Amino acid sequence: YSPVIDHILLYRTYQKLNSTYVEGLLKVIGPDGRIHSTFNQTETRTGRISSNEPNLQNIPVRTELGSRFRKYFIAPRGSVLLDADYSQIELRVLAHLSGDEALQQAFLHGADIHRTTAAKMYGVPNEMVTGQMRSSAKAINFGIMYGKGAFSLGKDLGISVKEAQEFIDAYLGAYPKVKTFMEKTISDGRANGYVSTLYGRRRPLPELNAANFNIRSQGERMAMNTPIQGTAADVIKLAMVRVYRRLAAEGMRAKLILQVHDELLLEVPADNAPAAGERLAALMSGVRPGGVALDVPLAVDWGQGENWGVAH
Repeated sequence: YSPVIDHILLYRTYQKLNSTYVEGLLKVIGPDGRIHSTFNQTETRTGRISSNEPNLQNIPVRTELGSRFRKYFIAPRGSVLLDADYSQIELRVLAHLSGDEALQQAFLHGADIHRTTAAKMYGVPNEMVTGQMRSSAKAINFGIMYGKGAFSLGKDLGISVKEAQEFIDAYLGAYPKVKTFMEKTISDGRANGYVSTLYGRRRPLPELNAANFNIRSQGERMAMNTPIQGTAADVIKLAMVRVYRRLAAEGMRAKLILQVHDELLLEVPADNAPAAGERLAALMSGVRPGGVALDVPLAVDWGQGENWGVAH
């Protein structure tokens, strides 16, 4: 192992960030000093809105180095940016769709869902859950929704397939109705030829009846994920409509400028920011997909700042 490898990998990281988010974005700044993206409503099969030319939904946030780029998106003088996002919306949708009481109770009592899951999986009290236990539970919470099996999960966690399968079994034992929901979703999708979101939007899935095992397995993963991610996509779209109409009607001079899946970014006059932030959170948490109130609350976190990095 040569120490030069670390330097090469670091160089490649900086090179990628520079070419995509420095040079790339500088090229597309308009005459008004802003970057204008195109948003597509029908491009993704789960119903999420996508962004291109440039993709403003892909600005890094998960790493300290990458997240610095959000600080370069600034509000005009006299205004601030409001950033509001749904907290763990897909897990909340899963809790509603599956009807699992244990999962719902965690959200109803405002618990840390990943810590609660870890406690159930490892059979220990909440206060004895370690950071590593919580990280494993978090990976499984999200992995289950994307239909990940023991092999993929084991790779993510750096454990054996056998250990990963034991984790999955423990998870499904803790939340038994999640397993029932997943199985029913696949069987109904196979019989109907499609799966639906809570809003009633359908996604055809001919893959579920494919003769090829790999294609059929891919169809099963899409069947499990689509009602969850698709319903979350419906919720944020309904929220955008509510926010646009209500803020305009109330004359709050707030402008919706970006959507990043479960996150909305608004530009508002600085003196109007606190009121607009509270109104924004209330509007987002009050969405009823298909006219149905979820069995768990839609929690919304929001912040404000002179740039996107501070507001998030």
